[in-house]
Amino acid sequence: MRVLTFVTQKGGSGKTTLCVNLAVAAEQAKRRVLVLDMDPQGTAEAWYQDREAERPKLARVDAGELDQALGIARAQSFDLVLIDTPGRDEPSVAAAVRASDFCIVPCRPTPADMKAQPSTVATIRRLQKPMAFVLTQTPPRGFRIKEAQNGLSVLGPVAPVTIVTRSAFQDAQGGGLAIAEFEPEGKGADEIARLWKWTEKKMEKLADEPTQQKNIA
Repeated sequence: MRVLTFVTQKGGSGKTTLCVNLAVAAEQAKRRVLVLDMDPQGTAEAWYQDREAERPKLARVDAGELDQALGIARAQSFDLVLIDTPGRDEPSVAAAVRASDFCIVPCRPTPADMKAQPSTVATIRRLQKPMAFVLTQTPPRGFRIKEAQNGLSVLGPVAPVTIVTRSAFQDAQGGGLAIAEFEPEGKGADEIARLWKWTEKKMEKLADEPTQQKNIA
């Protein structure tokens, strides 16, 4: 079982949207997925309550319940757990990062959002976890994307897939759907599918690294 944590201390970055959409993408790829909502705002839980499909599963937990929830998920043979964390610095964020195999840090290509990232990165580095930025709510094209990629790369790796601003994301979420269910042939669904494939390959590579190092030694 692998744990993927979504973390940023800047509100409005699309963290929960990214989490639930990647959860559905993983389910569509035949993975058994659990979303753990640790955000007091409960946006992921509200999405789940509006949802007709039973999967992916979702549970609301706090920092003190996280280890137990992960233990139950492992015992129930989930393949992947995605954790949606609060959009501010609090103990539950550190707990979620500590439990993760990989962290995704969503960031909009704006000066304010980029200036807010060092504190998030500091927490992830302190806990020695791998991470990558994902640019969200971007324009379809233009210099802002390249500038943001260059700026964020100073702090850490940047995923090669960007998520463009699309009203379909909000429309889908309001109905308890992922964009791949709401508009399966759309560009947004394609972006999420490509981001999921990249993320899964990244986690597979990270999982193989200890074995590779052991073999080299």
